[in-house]
Amino acid sequence: MSKWTDQLPEAARDYIGNRRVDEVECMIGDIAGVARGKAMPAAKFGTQKSYFLPNSIFLQTITGEWADNPFDAFTEPDMYMVPDYSTATAAPWTADVTLQVIHDAQDQDGNPVPYAPRNVLRRIMGLYAAQGWTPVVAPEMEFFLTARNIDPNQPVIPPMGRSGRRAAGKQAYSLSAVDEYGKVIDDIYDFAEAQGLEIDGILQEGGAGQIELNLAHGDPVRLADEVFFFKRLIREAALRHDCFATFMAKPIAGEPGSAMHIHTSVVDSKTGRNIFAGAKGTETDAFLHFIAGLQNHLSGAIALLAPYVNSYRRYVPDFAAPINLEWGRDNRTTGLRIPISSPAARRVENRLPGMDCNPYLGIAATLACGYLGLMEKKAPRPEFSGSAYIDSDEIPVNLGDALDVLEEDKALRDVMGDDFCKVYDSVKRNEYKEFLQVISPWEREHLLLNV
Repeated sequence: MSKWTDQLPEAARDYIGNRRVDEVECMIGDIAGVARGKAMPAAKFGTQKSYFLPNSIFLQTITGEWADNPFDAFTEPDMYMVPDYSTATAAPWTADVTLQVIHDAQDQDGNPVPYAPRNVLRRIMGLYAAQGWTPVVAPEMEFFLTARNIDPNQPVIPPMGRSGRRAAGKQAYSLSAVDEYGKVIDDIYDFAEAQGLEIDGILQEGGAGQIELNLAHGDPVRLADEVFFFKRLIREAALRHDCFATFMAKPIAGEPGSAMHIHTSVVDSKTGRNIFAGAKGTETDAFLHFIAGLQNHLSGAIALLAPYVNSYRRYVPDFAAPINLEWGRDNRTTGLRIPISSPAARRVENRLPGMDCNPYLGIAATLACGYLGLMEKKAPRPEFSGSAYIDSDEIPVNLGDALDVLEEDKALRDVMGDDFCKVYDSVKRNEYKEFLQVISPWEREHLLLNV
């Protein structure tokens, strides 16, 4: 084996076995979390010393248009792509032996590109490390399996199950409901095993064809990488069985939306002790400060947690989505939930992110708000008891408003990186402007002849 293959994780080496690697996909997650990059023969990957991509990949919108460059002329200079061999993993749905490798983006002076989402998360991790802290996260992924939708003008509908009936909603935690598309689930398990990705559990959610996949807790960058990989492998598993997998926040009218709940704790880097738990298991000031940081800054972070116009369709009462920044113990109606746990596992669950958010940015924004709370040392509002499905003016109601709130939160922008925030604002305002130029069926139906 050549030197570069010696650096691969065990799961990737096991996947290769005695076979020859045919192709390597060199990838970077863009602002949307879309995998951008290039594929090359493995023999070339093993000998090539430099890989390049233009920095304009971070200015591309979800529609493929280009946002304005907030810094200089649109000359598209190259960035260095630096392979992180610890991320190397199989692409088991391909016909040949293919590996995927996540790369980091550096400028031509060797500095991290500040608006690359993986670098943004690394930046936040560095702020915690400087204080002697290590964050620990556990994401929950919700998504829908749907029938193939090849005409965007047609509504999305649930997939056909093995019974010959379409998947039904309101079947949360039903094992029979999951069995309806068991072949897709089997491929998800098989692909994940081949890629060395650990699944903590899979269950049926409340929507028709809606599934929740939980990941074990761990390092934030590694977990963001895993969500990045999981989105791709789940889509590939679905396509094998004549259906789509979608991570839209609200793909089907009348059904719940899909969230990416993020569980977070913080440990002392030297002792490994959870700083949210005192010597006798009591809740610490740091625990309350972290909650306060989320309450005080998540309004500004909503533009990162709900990044598309569709995202705000998820924030509606009585559809299993939070519409507030209240906190409560074992209360799923609050935006900030404290799950039942031992003191050592005490954590805060941020229920606001949609599954459509970039995993690097969703985790980074959650940690940034918590970090600000730990530094500001403010007290949270009193714990909320009862149902928190109440009117709240803390959650922006559309993407334009959310971007305005992010622009106003200077403390959050400083932590996330002002250069990143400028690029993000440029991309998202371009997308919002494009959306406002589209005339919807609702407008044609109700306004065409009535106003």
